Amino acid sequence: MLEKVHSKRPLQLLLGMAIGFCFGFLLQKGGVTRYDVIMGQLLLQDWTVVKVILTAILTGMIGIYLLSIPGLARLHTWSGSFGSTVIGGLIFGIGFAILGYCPGTLAGAAGQGSLNALIGGVPGMVIGAGIYAAIYPKLVDRVLKLGEFDKETIPQMLGVTPWPVIALVTLVILVILGILELTGA
Repeated sequence: MLEKVHSKRPLQLLLGMAIGFCFGFLLQKGGVTRYDVIMGQLLLQDWTVVKVILTAILTGMIGIYLLSIPGLARLHTWSGSFGSTVIGGLIFGIGFAILGYCPGTLAGAAGQGSLNALIGGVPGMVIGAGIYAAIYPKLVDRVLKLGEFDKETIPQMLGVTPWPVIALVTLVILVILGILELTGA
């Protein structure tokens, strides 16, 4: 089944667009495309964003491993480095601090017609991507490869099957979500 999708580029693009549309729709329905919700999270007053992220992590984690059992999905991991993580975190954080959106919520907010996202955010993402692409050759060897680490998953690092890790992470996320609900956060 996967080979058929991978061999047909138009189908891949259509599937990607459909998934992106659904993702944006769910972000909007979850309320995380609203500036005041995101600012409330950054001020530790509104926990909607954390609830959505934890729910997405839980769904994605369980879903990818369940779909991999019959061969409907494959987990693709990438190696990384502390240098690239720091640079990416700084770029993400600066953009988030200036505009109040992350890339996903920015796209969702622009799609729902928020002018601050459309006028400030979309051009900012394009300009930022252009600047990064221009300085990438200078960063790649000097900064981005500092502290490289393998493309192992946590279960691989621990030498266990994924399911004990999934069970533990699920328990932790459910406890956090429960506490947030009980406290009215």
